Amino acid sequence: MPDYYHIPALVLTALLLPSFGYLYLRFRDTRTLLWFLGFLLATARMLEHYTFGPSSLTPAAFHWLEAVGETSIQISSALFLASLFPRGFRLGRFNILYVIPYAIPLVICSILFHGVFRGITPSGPVFLVFPVLGSLSALVVLFWGRAKDPAGIMPRWVVFPISASLGGLCLWVCFTVPGRWPLTSVECASHFMTAVLLILAFRRFSPGMVLSVLGFLAWSLGVLEIFPSVTLNSSLDLTLIHVIVLGKVVAAVGMILLALEDELAINEAARERERRTRQELEVYANLILSRRRVEDFDRQGNEICETVVENSRFSQAALVLDSAGRYQLVGSAGLDAATVTALGALVERIPVTRFLAPGTALPATEHSQTLQVDLKPWLGPGDDLKRLRFTSVLAVPMRGRSGTEGALLLAGRRASPRSSQVPLHADDLLPAEMLTARLQAVRSQTMMLEKLIDSEKFAGLGQLAGNVTQQLNNPLTVILGYASLLEEAKYMLPQERKGVEAILSEARRMRSTLESLLRISRSQSDQLAAVSVTEMLADMEQLHRSEFLRRSIEFRLNISPSLPRVMCHAQQLRQAVLHCLQFAMEAVENQEAISNQDKTKVVRLEATAEGNQVQILVAHSGPGFLHPDRAFDPFVPSQASGETAGLGLSLCATILRDHNGRASAVNLDPRGAAIILELQAA
Repeated sequence: MPDYYHIPALVLTALLLPSFGYLYLRFRDTRTLLWFLGFLLATARMLEHYTFGPSSLTPAAFHWLEAVGETSIQISSALFLASLFPRGFRLGRFNILYVIPYAIPLVICSILFHGVFRGITPSGPVFLVFPVLGSLSALVVLFWGRAKDPAGIMPRWVVFPISASLGGLCLWVCFTVPGRWPLTSVECASHFMTAVLLILAFRRFSPGMVLSVLGFLAWSLGVLEIFPSVTLNSSLDLTLIHVIVLGKVVAAVGMILLALEDELAINEAARERERRTRQELEVYANLILSRRRVEDFDRQGNEICETVVENSRFSQAALVLDSAGRYQLVGSAGLDAATVTALGALVERIPVTRFLAPGTALPATEHSQTLQVDLKPWLGPGDDLKRLRFTSVLAVPMRGRSGTEGALLLAGRRASPRSSQVPLHADDLLPAEMLTARLQAVRSQTMMLEKLIDSEKFAGLGQLAGNVTQQLNNPLTVILGYASLLEEAKYMLPQERKGVEAILSEARRMRSTLESLLRISRSQSDQLAAVSVTEMLADMEQLHRSEFLRRSIEFRLNISPSLPRVMCHAQQLRQAVLHCLQFAMEAVENQEAISNQDKTKVVRLEATAEGNQVQILVAHSGPGFLHPDRAFDPFVPSQASGETAGLGLSLCATILRDHNGRASAVNLDPRGAAIILELQAA
């Protein structure tokens, strides 16, 4: 006869099911879904157990209904275990949870015992089916208990001994106690293990935690009915049943509270992250960045990294910026000297092109621009970073118009004040990303301001050059005129004639300089024409070959076939190339003066076409540029020897700009430098 005390417990458990369903639909948590399914199956078992009796059904229907109920409670207990310890193993391409091979033998045992054998333990060899199935589940339990928890919450030294002991106890019951008790012992062992996993998973003292653990411990007391001292004492047996049924209700209430407590903790953590993010953003906003020159901006790298380390969740930071087509480590914080040295050498080997381009690296977290960067592809044999175990970082890219112009590297993530297992969120990276965007904007603005200042300086230089040329041209004409008359005099001593020739030579050189100054100061209004670069460079080789031979310079000319014509003024383009050649010759001669290791002097003149662009390259084996990006500034030392390029390269850049082209300078590896003139094809 059913105990009507169970009816309120059944009703309460059924009424709590919608709460689990609402929590899952509200928060979309897999653990809450498994709890909902587990209590749904447990409620179905309670409904079957306390509603239908043997008298209301045929014997076959009753036993099959018992098989369904026992299967439901076994799957329910397995779902509770899987919700707290969802470990699995790989089988080919599939990841299979341990709960599946654990529950399948138990389901087969339930169907065989209650449905096929009508609740009677078979004898003979058929009996061995149940120990074999139980051994399979116990074997799965051993592997399940030894599985490593990636989050480190479930220690194996606790989970494995308890699960192995419970599995062995259930096997002992299977061999020694006949009837339904082996399945009951497995169910109770699962509930006891669920209580243990709840303690390990949540590790807090709260109402939900206490109620859940007490509920599952009470639910696992059903195994005590194996002992005759309990079953033969009707009052004790009835009390035990009341405790078990009440434990189900308490466990359901406790798990609902646990789910609500978890969501409250998540919301509190989100508010804490928001507060920390706001404070971090305020600190970064108050950071004063230099806007005078790019060099001054780059020298703030250490200050920027120290600010990031003091206010972010990262204990290590480094700032990498593009300088003259090569990355350089301009600042760091939280890194030891050996790591800084090795990282500085590594970033110089990283190519600027395609570094941190979209799609080349995985994002650090969802909805974040920060990327996970593996440094191993750029490590060399014996690299110190490998020994120092600094081979992966988070990189916040500084993307400009031409590509990635730098990156803020982050490492050494600090633990949360509440837990060391809190995952990285997009909120943790947002301040660093906004700081990096500000750094990129300020640095680009500073570079544009420098170019504006240089262009204004160049415009003033042009005006000054025009005025100087006009003022000096007339006196120079008089000097040249009278010097020419003196040169034609018949009666003149050799020393006097030598002096006149010197006056003429230096005066003509001065006129050439004045003409160059005049070219800088005036704009061209003549019509453009399609000029053959091949013919022009060939003519220049013939005209200046003797000068290269006189200076003992090896001259190499390489022109691509079928080179298209360019729209320009032939004389101006010829003058631009000539200025570059003269600079190259002076550079290789300076090489001989400052270095005795290699006296080979080489000047290369090459012309290639790429798309609608024609490139003229003038390269030399002399010293490289100190500042390739400022090689065309006449007031800045251009070579390693400390000498300036004079007005020649400035005039060259002016000519290229007038023709919608571009002049650039690069250093060559291992030595040498080159000037590249780019023009539009006709």
